Amino acid sequence: MGNCPKRFSGSSQLPNYQITQLPHQETFLVPASDSGQRLDQWLVAHLPDISRVRVQQLIEQKKILIHGHSPKPSFRLRGGEEITITGVVELPPLKAFPEDIPLGIVYEDEDLAVINKPSGMSVHGGSGKDDAGKRGTLVNALMYRFSGLSQLGGDLRPGIVHRLDKETSGLLIVAKNDKAHRKLAEQFLKREISKTYIALVHGGMSAANGSINTPISRDLLRRTRMTTRRSGGRQALTHWKILRPIDGAYGKFSLLEVKIETGRTHQIRVHLGSVGHPVVGDALYGAPREIPRAIKNSTEQGQSISLARNFLHASALEFRHPLKGIPLKFECALPTELKKLLAQIEKK
Repeated sequence: MGNCPKRFSGSSQLPNYQITQLPHQETFLVPASDSGQRLDQWLVAHLPDISRVRVQQLIEQKKILIHGHSPKPSFRLRGGEEITITGVVELPPLKAFPEDIPLGIVYEDEDLAVINKPSGMSVHGGSGKDDAGKRGTLVNALMYRFSGLSQLGGDLRPGIVHRLDKETSGLLIVAKNDKAHRKLAEQFLKREISKTYIALVHGGMSAANGSINTPISRDLLRRTRMTTRRSGGRQALTHWKILRPIDGAYGKFSLLEVKIETGRTHQIRVHLGSVGHPVVGDALYGAPREIPRAIKNSTEQGQSISLARNFLHASALEFRHPLKGIPLKFECALPTELKKLLAQIEKK
């Protein structure tokens, strides 16, 4: 994208949208080599911590100025412009609403609940403009079911101490009050909470167990993805061991038990994909959308199978009760759709 822009003032990177104000404005000089680029695309490329949506909103709210004037997103740069960012996006108050959605409650007391989240349900809504992104989530179901939830996560994430990806099923802890939330968050920070996942991955692993210790950061080309290929990412550690190697009519697979010591976005999926063993069903990190039969002399030759979700399930949680201090352990079997696919994969 040409040479790096010169920055006249400010910090090494623009603060993210959660910051309510900038200590001072940021000004950039566009190099001549970037002539012809659209303003919005140039900003996305040179502000890696700001999403395309946030860039568009900055321009719409006239927080982006070129020589003191508010340009359109499609403005074509000529090189030599001074681009000034005068503030951050002002967002309307975000708030979730109760909805009568079935909820799998594994455990509940006055301080916390353990939920079996189904695949396909987001934990909480996003911060976009439309209200649709704030409906149908776990938070909506929690607000309908429980009279009280912790407020440390704000109006959009009440009760949420940690998260699971939308297509990942399994166990998740919910805090009913702020004191429990703080104590649970402290356990997560100290890595005192044990989280176990079951994953089915493509291919045979080269060892019976292992660890993946590579930093994770946002993929600048596909912002819905994370990557291990950029420098300066956040430290992430994933441990795995083979529960069962599989070599059947659909080829080789490995059923894994996975434990993580950190909780980065998409951590298990991006780590396993980075070593050539993507999670079954996870097309975002390299898994095929359909799995063809590998054995050609079968009466079912040519038939393929697919999974409309990722084969990743949070199967066990171990932690101390945040207020009573007693040890708690919960387990949750694979959901029906994963058991069914596993049986198909194991057929000879």
